[in-house]
Amino acid sequence: MDSVGSTKPDEVAAYQSSEAKQAKLQSMLAALLDDPILADVPRKPSLGDVDTLINLELGSAMRVIVVKLDDTSFDVPVLNTATVKDLKLAIKKKISEIEQGQMGYRHISWKYIWENYCLTYQNEKLTDDNSALSSHGVRNNSKVCFSPHVMSRVHQKHSRRRKHRFFHGLSRKL
Repeated sequence: MDSVGSTKPDEVAAYQSSEAKQAKLQSMLAALLDDPILADVPRKPSLGDVDTLINLELGSAMRVIVVKLDDTSFDVPVLNTATVKDLKLAIKKKISEIEQGQMGYRHISWKYIWENYCLTYQNEKLTDDNSALSSHGVRNNSKVCFSPHVMSRVHQKHSRRRKHRFFHGLSRKL
């Protein structure tokens, strides 16, 4: 029973020291992120974000410029071996980060966005999520644009939007 009582204060001390280390790490990280050289690092970076930025500096990652429909753009870093799905996830994370900084929490339906819009590079639709960006010719500083397209439910592929007439069925003669 004596050993159980002695480990309890040790656990508390270890917890308090790890809490102190975490607080110190957060303050150091905040000080580092205020440096203008590290302006491209997100406010709450994950290990993957830091790894991608290091690979960008080493040349094994690329920066892709994403142009939105309102002609504003932002850039996202992705690995050279990234797929279209990786790019979509990076776009989602970057836009969420931008929205958090400007307006606080705001829900964006990414399912709706990917059903109604697709990414294009040099007028080529990037519809296959498993295809590599390099197979489409995407390189460092390439511009990828959003374009309005609807996914056909039958073929699960993007097709051009069609204007539907409201009275289409009434024009037939009975």
